[in-house]
Amino acid sequence: MNRRRLSIIALSLSLAFAAGAHAGTTAAAAAESAADAPAPQRDLRALYTKYEYRIPMRDGTKLFTVVYVPKDGAKSYPFLLNRTPYSSGVYADGELRYGEDWFPASIGPSKEFEDAGYIFVKQDVRGRYMSEGKWVEMTPHALPKRATGEGQESQDMYDTMEWLLKHVPNNNGKAGIYGISYPGFYAAASIIDSHPSIKAASPQAPVTDLYMGDDSYHGGAFMLAANFGFYANFVEQKNPTTGPKNRERFDYGAADAYDFFLKHQSMPNILGTLTDGQRAYLAPTIEHDTYDQFWQTRDISRHMKNVKAAVLTVGGWFDAEDPQGPFTTYQAVKKYNPGTFSGLVMGPWVHGGWARYDGAQLGHVRFDSKTGEYFRSQLQFPFFEQHLKGVKPNKPIAEVTAFETGSNVWRQYTAWPPVQAKARTLYFGAGGKLSWTQPAGAAAQSDYDEYVSDPKKPVPYIGYASTQVPQEYMVSDQRFAATRPDVLVYQSDVLEEDVTVAGPVTPKLFVSTTGTDADWVVKLIDVYPSEYPAGERGARGKDVGTPETSLAGFQQLVRGNPLRGKFRNSFEKPEPFVPGKIEAISYHLGDVNHTFRRGHRIMVQVQSSWFPLIDLNPQTFTSIPKARPEDFKAATQRVYHAAQTASGVQLMVMPGH
Repeated sequence: MNRRRLSIIALSLSLAFAAGAHAGTTAAAAAESAADAPAPQRDLRALYTKYEYRIPMRDGTKLFTVVYVPKDGAKSYPFLLNRTPYSSGVYADGELRYGEDWFPASIGPSKEFEDAGYIFVKQDVRGRYMSEGKWVEMTPHALPKRATGEGQESQDMYDTMEWLLKHVPNNNGKAGIYGISYPGFYAAASIIDSHPSIKAASPQAPVTDLYMGDDSYHGGAFMLAANFGFYANFVEQKNPTTGPKNRERFDYGAADAYDFFLKHQSMPNILGTLTDGQRAYLAPTIEHDTYDQFWQTRDISRHMKNVKAAVLTVGGWFDAEDPQGPFTTYQAVKKYNPGTFSGLVMGPWVHGGWARYDGAQLGHVRFDSKTGEYFRSQLQFPFFEQHLKGVKPNKPIAEVTAFETGSNVWRQYTAWPPVQAKARTLYFGAGGKLSWTQPAGAAAQSDYDEYVSDPKKPVPYIGYASTQVPQEYMVSDQRFAATRPDVLVYQSDVLEEDVTVAGPVTPKLFVSTTGTDADWVVKLIDVYPSEYPAGERGARGKDVGTPETSLAGFQQLVRGNPLRGKFRNSFEKPEPFVPGKIEAISYHLGDVNHTFRRGHRIMVQVQSSWFPLIDLNPQTFTSIPKARPEDFKAATQRVYHAAQTASGVQLMVMPGH
């Protein structure tokens, strides 16, 4: 799954991935992350002593745990833990290394922690690398029965803390936990019914509900490219093991994943390109294509109760892996634990970017400040210092700290969405018009727009070739899509004043199809002025394969997501479309905090494929994991914009706009 970039990142990033990302990109991105990580300014061996332990859990399973203890024994220190499925070893000289002599380039979330002094703990979770037991995808919190070796994360954390408090000297009796992506899930799962010593937790890009907007499914559509890339490398292990010495990337046999996946088209054919081991974890996520018990038992948010620690959840506006998890986790902790601090930080970052980059730009889009450095020094570090050492921050950390893209400023709110934001709808109109005015008058025969969606010629999600999922696609230029005949484009007039949107984006469409199923992909886009300013060009990001481009007329993706039409009424019970019947659909596109500047335009694009980011819909009502090539058929899709069938996109608009 997208989040799954972590397995490879963790190996090439035992350094930066003491910060632990969940996963989701690929070896190339991991190598870049490692290369971009700031070089250490001092020798950690001079400051810390490393120990390796096998800590017994209540069922006898032993978890491999690495502990870095400050050499200055005259003080007491809090614990800061990171629990991971991506190895607590150190990747060096082309291999994964274990042993007390091997040190990564960093052992904490940032240099500030290492200088301040903490007891850093990194643990392999059950069934991964050097830990015993059986690994289970998104460990279900509540099960009537568990197989031998399976565990529960909050219990494993509790047992770990009991052992650490008794066996590691010079601790102050307090502990914090953090993690990015999959380790973000473990950070959240570990504080349910939490050990009393855990005073602070920061789930970052936490995988929360894989089906509902995180790695596996968005709007019922399978996130094909990222999941395929991840599971080709993340496979079952016989534990304990140090893991493979060398990682091989999947050979697509093509320069573009678009060509590879289109050639194989159906899911059985795509799965046939993998080994049995590579399919072991991937196949169940594909087979369970409805929101059934498999997914519901793995939704950790419904169990976030009896949390005693202060919680600071972190996410990125441009996180391609786990964009929904931070919001779901923040809301769940707040809902089930009144009186416990539940904070949220959202910045202009890719998956885990706040831990690795300066956060000054993404692709061609600049943010006018080093947002990553700001987060690490002004938010993350003071949060843990306050709750684990009693150090009062220079200013209180707000419940919600969110970067407002477009205007490029940090905002503080008392809740998310901001209570000041009010729902307004931008309506589609004839001639591709987009306005705040709802269509009026009697319906006309021409009060719709239509296009032919052909699974043999799907709309790509990026305008250039790549075998990976480039992180910059979340802000990429959409002009390549706007010119296609199978993409509808609606655009506002030039804005006379800024429009700030803060909260969920909700498409509300009236549609019909000649098929019996259809995907509806809606994209919210910021269109830059045709002169922006004269001669200015976008800087090329380090993880972007695209060349520099003029920002004049740039169509920046702000948020996009699909709805698989069969799930328009329920994600548990899919229903076919009646060909030609007009139906209303509405879904959660995602949250944004973005200002469309004066002189810009707001654009919405509608299409029925987004390939290979999501899998192909055959456009016939069938089980897509079992679909045959002959099931894939072209269909004519209509989007209506008459008075009684007024399609549009609902935005949460801040006052004054």
